Formats: sequence, structure tokens, C-alpha cells
Amino acid sequence: MGFKCFRTSIAWTRIFPQGDEQEPNEEGLQFYDDLFDECLKQGMEPVVTLSHFEMPYHLVTKYGGWRNRKLIDFFIRFASTVFTRYKEKVKYWMTFNEINNQVNFSESLCPFTNSGILYSPEEDINEREQIMYQAVHYELVASALAVQTGKSINPEFNIGCMIAMCPIYPLTCAPNDMMMATKAMHRRYWFTDVHARGYYPQHMLNYFARKGFNLDITPEDNAILASGCVDFIGFSYYMSFTTQFSPDNPQLDYVEPRDLVSNPYIDTSEWGWQIDPAGLRYSLNWFWDHFQLPLFIVENGFGAVDQRQADGTVNDHYRIDYFASHIREMKKAVVEDGVDLMGYTPWGCIDLVSAGTGEMKKRYGMIYVDKDNEGKGTLERIRKASFYWYRDLIANNGENI
Repeated sequence: MGFKCFRTSIAWTRIFPQGDEQEPNEEGLQFYDDLFDECLKQGMEPVVTLSHFEMPYHLVTKYGGWRNRKLIDFFIRFASTVFTRYKEKVKYWMTFNEINNQVNFSESLCPFTNSGILYSPEEDINEREQIMYQAVHYELVASALAVQTGKSINPEFNIGCMIAMCPIYPLTCAPNDMMMATKAMHRRYWFTDVHARGYYPQHMLNYFARKGFNLDITPEDNAILASGCVDFIGFSYYMSFTTQFSPDNPQLDYVEPRDLVSNPYIDTSEWGWQIDPAGLRYSLNWFWDHFQLPLFIVENGFGAVDQRQADGTVNDHYRIDYFASHIREMKKAVVEDGVDLMGYTPWGCIDLVSAGTGEMKKRYGMIYVDKDNEGKGTLERIRKASFYWYRDLIANNGENI
């Protein structure tokens, strides 16, 4: 393929299986030594996420996940261990994967995958929202402490955050729709303000007060946030969102997915994801205009049902079209708009189970894996048409598109 970098994560459970142990698991540490050594041998710079929807389940059952402040110390023990072990092998790090996805607090998936939160039936929608914001605060403190810890171990580390970017457009140019989209962007992307600027934006503090949320945010926490800003902003981009003002929501409180509507100007995938290449250029400009930090597109891809042909090949031209259209917009953001872009890693190089739907048939890879939703198959690997296309793109550094 010719990858110049390889994005992966370190499973917390490989290093501290329970999460609250004092000593790490040497076998797990050696596993990642071997992985990073092989990456470097193959000319690939490791890009490592510390927490990518993978935390010890023991921390969920015993401590309640990230609703418990104790997890900050457990996470920093984990982060310090891997920072120290791999300080000569890994330069680029990110703390929490798609931390802002849990703004969708009304459903159970994102709060659980991000924060290990299991809601009880007695917790109503307002309580769930407060629990989510409390968990996020502890994660943001842990992220800032991880930045400080990492820099103390190796000042050359580049440590970033990771945001799920789905820019939210107004359905029309009606002023109420415009304001609803602005408030929706506030609610979904304030996480980046804390990561990049080191403090909560005033609109979120006002929102907490209006909702009556009594969050455990201490002066010491605020000092940590101010001293642990990230070096770059990593983000995923798959699609854009659209919203619309509703008269029964005069406060313009954005709740996801309640307040999302279909965009009539763009196509959708089989799973209803809005395919919007220009939205990637918009996103790059939005982040750059707001934060003036280097940006890194660490996920971008197209989930589809791939069919093997009679000769065994997989002609995923739709995936090539998706990548090509998005990379063209990415180039415009850099060349025409002046955005500082560090790199681009697609999602993904090989088929795997979709985190969003739990399906194998929703395939993202450029390498086909013979396995179905029931786990049946030979696990044979087959290079898709997109594999050869992307390999050529890398060889030409994108100049051929």
C-alpha cells in the first residue's frame, strides 16, 4: 500500500486488564513494542490513540465508568506507562477518540463506548445529560493531564485530541434556522474549545446554569485544563448534518438525533449517511478559523455492502469516488484556503466490524475480509479496486487527482 503512517490505538485492557492495577501487563506492552517496531521497519510513523472505545469493563462495573473521578488517576497511570515505554517509537498521540459523540446522550451507544456509562432505568433524560457532561469533564481533565505527563516524558511528543466532525448546516437561510445551526455547532463542538484553548466557552457555562446542572468542576481542574492544551486537532469526517428551527424549541436546545433533518441537496449512503465532500473543506476551514492549530484527518471513509465478482475481485468504484471527491476538497482547503493539514488516514485499510452498527457487511476497508455478520467465512484477504487506486495516490502524493 505504501502507507507513510499507521493509525492505531493501545487497548487499555492489554496494559492494565482490570484498569485499577498498580503494575502493567508485560505481555501487553511487548505486543505494542512488536507492532511499533514493525511499523517503523516498514516506514510507517505510528499515530496512536490512547482511548478508542476500549476501556476495562471492570472500571464500568466497579466504578461506574467515567462518571467517577477516580478514573482520572487510573487513566494517567495507563498513559504514563505507555508514554514512557514507547517514548522513542511513537511521536504522535491522541487522547480520547471522538469524545464529542456522546453529545448524543439520549441514546445508550455513545455514552457507553466513549465513557463506559450504563444508564439506569430510573435516570431520566435530564439526569442522563448531566451524567454525560460530568463524565466528559473528567475525561477532559484526564486529557489535559495526559498532555502534561507526555510532555514531561518526551517534550517532542505531538499530542492531540480527536473530534467527530459532522458540520451542522441550517436547512434554510431563515434566521431561526441559521441560529439553530449555530447553537447546534456550539453544543456538538465545545469539546474542542476546552482541548485547544484550555477553558469552557461561556455559552456552555450559561447552558449548565440554565439547566441546573451541578457539575463537579474544581478550580484545580480549571488550572489543569489551562495547562494541558493539545498540539493539534485530529478529527473524523464521514458526513454532514442538517438542522431546522422548531417552534416547540424556543431555547434552540440541540438534541441529537431529534433535531436532525435530511439535506435535500446531497446523496445518502445505504445507512442514511449524507455524502458531502464539500463538507470536509468546510470542516477544515471551520477548525482552522476557530483554533489556528494544525489539523489531522484521522478517519474518512465509506461504508457499503461490497460484492465479490465471479473472478473473486471486488470492484468498489463507489469507494474510490468517495475518497477522490473528498481528497479533492481536502486539497482545496490546503492549497486555496491556507489550512495547516498534517496528514490524512482513511478508515480504513481492511474490513472490520462497524462500530456504529455492529455489522460486518457494512464494510469500509480497501482489503476485503471473507467474513459475514454471523462470523462465518474463511478470513481470506482480497485487495479491492480501491486498494490499487489508493496505493497509486500515495505513490504520487496526491498529485494525480
